[in-house]
Amino acid sequence: MPAGQARKLPGTFFTRPAEVVARDLLGRVLVHESGDGRASGVIVEAEAYLPAGDPASHAQRGPTARNASMFLEGGHAYVYLIYGLHLCFNVVSGRAGSGEAVLIRALEPLEGRPLMEARRGQPMLCTGPARLVQALGIQREHDGCELQAGPLQLLAGSPVPNGAVGRGPRIGISRGLELPLRFFIKGNPCISR
Repeated sequence: MPAGQARKLPGTFFTRPAEVVARDLLGRVLVHESGDGRASGVIVEAEAYLPAGDPASHAQRGPTARNASMFLEGGHAYVYLIYGLHLCFNVVSGRAGSGEAVLIRALEPLEGRPLMEARRGQPMLCTGPARLVQALGIQREHDGCELQAGPLQLLAGSPVPNGAVGRGPRIGISRGLELPLRFFIKGNPCISR
């Protein structure tokens, strides 16, 4: 991995508002070091969930057992189950207590592709939040873990220039559809359609 990609992001990167962090996560590298091996991918699509005025955010009703990790200081993982079937991975952002996070929607595989293929058993590896969690081997036990000190890490990667970034409404939600809080790398084949 090139030196720029191997550098961890500073803690201050994550304590900014979710909308800013979501855009800036594009081009960064998400890594999972597990007993099975190392798997990583470049973040190509992310959605911000705001602490206030966002009816789709899990934080709207305050802290609960399910969303407690959203209220940690930025730089932690928020992993939750949707539809009783699939896990989703979020990067907590903002200051402790703010309740904001960024859902990672898609990755472009970088390292450990054979491992990802074995975990998925299908060719579509990281095009969608549940698929990327399965491909990387992220588990419910990663909820609340510190992203710079544990098995999940976010590395500097290569920031994406503004001209290559698209922005639009989030996908797969029924409320807050009018909020343009989905960020993606234009033309990348791994983003949601």
